[in-house]
Amino acid sequence: MFKKVLIANRGEIALRVIRACRELGIATVAVHSTADANALHVRFADESVCIGPPPSKESYLNIPQLLSAAEITRADAIHPGYGFLSENAEFAKVCRDCKIHFIGPRPEMISLMGNKVRARNAAREAGLPLLPGSIGTVKDPKEAEAFAREIGFPVILKAAAGGGGKGMKIVREPHALAQAFSTAAAEAVASFGNGDLYIERYVEKPRHIEIQVVADEHGRIIHLGERECSVQRRHQKLIEESPSPALTPELRQQMGEVSIRAMEKLGYNNVGTIEYLLDENGRFYFMEMNTRIQVEHPVTELVTGIDLVREQIKLSSGEPLQRKQEDIQMRGHAIECRVNAEDPVTFAPWPGKITAYSVPGGYGVRVDSSAYENYTVLPYYDSLLAKLIVYAEDRPTAIRRMQRALGEYVVQGIRTNIPFHRAAMAEDSFVEGNYDTRFVERLLASETGTHRLKKAIEETP
Repeated sequence: MFKKVLIANRGEIALRVIRACRELGIATVAVHSTADANALHVRFADESVCIGPPPSKESYLNIPQLLSAAEITRADAIHPGYGFLSENAEFAKVCRDCKIHFIGPRPEMISLMGNKVRARNAAREAGLPLLPGSIGTVKDPKEAEAFAREIGFPVILKAAAGGGGKGMKIVREPHALAQAFSTAAAEAVASFGNGDLYIERYVEKPRHIEIQVVADEHGRIIHLGERECSVQRRHQKLIEESPSPALTPELRQQMGEVSIRAMEKLGYNNVGTIEYLLDENGRFYFMEMNTRIQVEHPVTELVTGIDLVREQIKLSSGEPLQRKQEDIQMRGHAIECRVNAEDPVTFAPWPGKITAYSVPGGYGVRVDSSAYENYTVLPYYDSLLAKLIVYAEDRPTAIRRMQRALGEYVVQGIRTNIPFHRAAMAEDSFVEGNYDTRFVERLLASETGTHRLKKAIEETP
């Protein structure tokens, strides 16, 4: 087991890793920018090192500074959290070259899954179902149009090197393809430094389902069921739940077994998430794989009773999996709402000082956050303020529990999207479990949804 872990991250995920390490008896090192000097992860770690000024590229993305911090504190492992360098294959490789354990999969696996075209080809070879589309990148609009006519409109252009909705354009008619190609390529270059695009058939009403896999260094792999992540805005997830109301036990088993077989063929190690699109007919297709801990991992923890971050650390240290697939039992229902520092209507970021802060509590309520009263939400980083997670014996009870918890959450001095979550929890399609990735768009466009949102804003403390 590791003796000291440096957490190359900030905010709630850095705190999450610190807590897991403490329970494992591992010392921790927090790194921070000058702007984060008073952050909770800095206070709660055993040691802390300032690694640069506020801009991420000069601090949390500064590989030499991170490695220097690990060297001077004699940390023998680095946990990257999520975001920042968590899926940077070069960082993982440099850690390995410096004899520092990178808590995550091998650099080669991160590199393979980091390029969406290579990932699709690897997924195809490993037996995962794929939407019809280009095998490799498409070099120009003319080639893209040829593929589009072959597989049928609508199609979607995607950046080969990225995700999160950047470099992604839906095209419904041939005449719109050239402009969409140019715009998507420009976005991809700006976001990822790589303008390569690929094309695939577009599913009109997809659900976003992901399978959590866990693998040790000895070839053993299991899955921990699925998460439903269809409530999104601009491809950014807002609400996640487990299990998915869209999956039957048979489909859940099929998706899990297909995922495990693929990961066995690829030789995957550590934790990872395989993301699928589920169409209206119950057919699922590989979309991408995230080779890190997910923001929404708590919902899986609550329905399986397994601490994923603790498991991740143990697996990276070489410990074998202690569970078999038949040992995994999903019980009850969990829902996570991402509480962001942003306007609940426009979703524009809303940094500033929190003048009053009180989190909800009670049975079945969990809050993962690094915020506190008089904490200043900084403009340099992601707007995620907290993750509010509830657990109950069934989905209807979990929804009511989330509604109750959202009503207790007090954040003053800045705006948050708590009113949006309150409106979403009351929306009929969500309550019925009959929603897809355009849920947010429909809610904001409907008279009932906007009325609920306005009322939630008025009632939010």
